[in-house]
Amino acid sequence: MPALKEGMIVERHINDGDIVLFNRQPSLHRMSIMSHKVKVLPWKTFRFNECDCAPYNADFDGDEMNIHIPQTEEARIEARELMGIKHNIINPRNGEPLITATQDFITGSFVLTQRDVFFSRMDFCRLVAFLSDAQEVVHIPTPALLKPATLWTGKQVFSLLLKPNPEEGVLLSLEIKAKNFSTSQLDANLWMCPNDGYVVIQNSELLCGNIDKACIGGNKKGLVCVLVRDFTPEDTVKAMGRLTKLTSRFLRDYGFTIGLDDVSPNEHLLEKMHEVVAKNYAKVDETIHEFNEGKLALRPGCNAEQTLESICSGLLSDIRDTIGKLCMTNLPKSNFPLIMATCGSKGSAINICQMIYCVGQQVVSGNRIPDGFIQRSLPHFLPNAKEPSAKGFVANSFYSGLTPMEFFFHTMGGREGLVDSAVKTADTGYMQ
Repeated sequence: MPALKEGMIVERHINDGDIVLFNRQPSLHRMSIMSHKVKVLPWKTFRFNECDCAPYNADFDGDEMNIHIPQTEEARIEARELMGIKHNIINPRNGEPLITATQDFITGSFVLTQRDVFFSRMDFCRLVAFLSDAQEVVHIPTPALLKPATLWTGKQVFSLLLKPNPEEGVLLSLEIKAKNFSTSQLDANLWMCPNDGYVVIQNSELLCGNIDKACIGGNKKGLVCVLVRDFTPEDTVKAMGRLTKLTSRFLRDYGFTIGLDDVSPNEHLLEKMHEVVAKNYAKVDETIHEFNEGKLALRPGCNAEQTLESICSGLLSDIRDTIGKLCMTNLPKSNFPLIMATCGSKGSAINICQMIYCVGQQVVSGNRIPDGFIQRSLPHFLPNAKEPSAKGFVANSFYSGLTPMEFFFHTMGGREGLVDSAVKTADTGYMQ
């Protein structure tokens, strides 16, 4: 090997701690390319924290991304100081945090900070070790319960995210209403929310409230925004790093999955759902009868056919919304889809309704399913059939299974969504 001389270029592999630029195309805004620190790992995939997915619009279903390696010291420093993740947490478009907790992290925080979550000393210390891979000094607080056993709360674990010991962390105070906040009939004090939905953090100690999307998601008044505004980017990144490690590991131990119990309503709830459907069906039948008799009162600017479709569409769509609300208020608090919808990590009342009771009215171009054959939607129905089942109302749930006709109507609604998104992508790309 020849001796090194001045002017020779020495090439090397990437090492831990190197600064690289990470990019996902299409690069639609400046945060589509940011700088990261390298941690060399085995195998041939790029791995990065899920909180950073939003600016890239990335998900883990086969996305391909690019890495660019700055070659000079000046380029590395510019990349670190101008394009670093910690300097791009806030979206310049609207001032809201773009890099925030998502999905599992929100669910884990919500479950961890419930009022009935307690830990023994061993379990508490184990969770605290999860915070930073047991690399930080943590001062264990006084237990919340001393008798009959020494127990710590999940809220105390969460408090250590912000200030693990007196020398490190931040002193932060915050009050915010969670998604499940509701006022008590007996006490007007916000702290006494029956759902524990009023979050109060004083001097980095979580005093009450369950942490959900309103607190650690993309909210201008939330925890991430307060950290960015009042403290350094390093403090924000450390707190979010602790949050992701703690919540994902806690959730893995806690066991968060879905089973048939979660989509099987009890008899009381089932009875209420049947009543809602029967009531709206009766109104639809009455409207169709009035239409056939020629007695239907026309809506402004509509003929009889359009008035009928408008009324029926509204009544049938209302079934899904009403049943969704019933599910949110009547399902047990331990129901996992309900937990996700309540804390805002994923899903909604409508998704729960579609799994448990009925998929609901399918809509194409804002109307019920149009006639695809002569005077009917499918050859399985009588000519001029206007009843819900013939015009795209799916009475079955994903749990009970769709009939062939319902499945076909459901794919018609789904196809419209796919075409819309494809056309919008092409249109916006052309405008760019």
